[in-house]
Amino acid sequence: MTNFEFKQVAVDGHARAGEFSTPHGVIHTPIFAPVGTQATVKSLTPTHLEDLGAELVLSNTYHLFLRPGDELVQRIGGLHQFMQWPKPMLTDSGGFQVFSLSKMRKIDEDGVSFKSHIDGSMKRLTPESSIKIQENLGADIIMAFDECSDPLDRNYAEQAMGRTHRWAERCLQAKQRQDQALFGIVQGGIFPELRQESARVISSMGFPGHAIGGLSVGESKADMYATIEIVNQVLPPEKPRYLMGVGTPEDLIEGVLRGIDIFDCVLPTRLARHNSAMTRFGRLNLMNAGFAEDHRPIDEECSCYTCRTFTRAYLRHLIVAKEMLASTLLSIHNLHTLLELARNLRQAIIEGRLQSFADEAMAKLEIARTKEKYV
Repeated sequence: MTNFEFKQVAVDGHARAGEFSTPHGVIHTPIFAPVGTQATVKSLTPTHLEDLGAELVLSNTYHLFLRPGDELVQRIGGLHQFMQWPKPMLTDSGGFQVFSLSKMRKIDEDGVSFKSHIDGSMKRLTPESSIKIQENLGADIIMAFDECSDPLDRNYAEQAMGRTHRWAERCLQAKQRQDQALFGIVQGGIFPELRQESARVISSMGFPGHAIGGLSVGESKADMYATIEIVNQVLPPEKPRYLMGVGTPEDLIEGVLRGIDIFDCVLPTRLARHNSAMTRFGRLNLMNAGFAEDHRPIDEECSCYTCRTFTRAYLRHLIVAKEMLASTLLSIHNLHTLLELARNLRQAIIEGRLQSFADEAMAKLEIARTKEKYV
């Protein structure tokens, strides 16, 4: 049996620098996890990810269940072997995608029936089948099957929260593999009393880690940050906390200040496919004609391969010419930006200077937001 120990190396305010042990290595937190939805981080190879210093990659239960099928992945040797990623992996439960992507869905107490967004065929997920699929995929961290709701609809949020709790118990009962850490998910919209109740219930079940779901789905930033604070006041500090689907630079900073350990988001690679670079001073749209003869890198202080090697002018040329390399180079830079930010946040916690580091980093982002365009 694997001992999924979370060791706190340092604490600064509510923030923690930690180490979470898994069968495929130690995850050093705070950490940002690149998203490899369909067993690939779009436009990048596993070698790219290792060169970037990624320690954790997320993949998606819903998508891999539909294609190529979790049983096929199991026969090939599991997700690590399938995609040739040697370090820790996390799979989500498929709950969010069922509610956001499927063309038709019917929720009942047992689970969810839905139409595949790929071919329209009817499929079904239950807490038990979600766990079975994730055991076939073989990630180090797996997630309980939950029901997502409109964060602003209190009645729906309360109903979905109750079902999430009942499904979490069933996930625990269904789990058989001892080499996977099953995290429970806190729901409850933006409603403080619901989030407190959900955090109490989920944390009482004995999960080795906890996730905060149902955020960054339409609520305000202020409501998201307030919800994180409320939940983290209840969740036990000796276990890792994962904020699902959140990944702007400011969200990493604000989340770490409030005690979040793990983040993931599709944003850095999605922005790359839409010609945008994430930087410490805001975003650059490299399609802008003003970059046509700009001989500077994206960020002169960035140490990523893209910034060490190529100019803004070259990147814009690739974009205009619709060359695939543009997405690769921008993805390398964007992921480096978030991975390096997480590493810097961790070091600031260890050195007891997190607040000053956060203030300086947020000031740069705030200055960028006040400009009409980023330069």
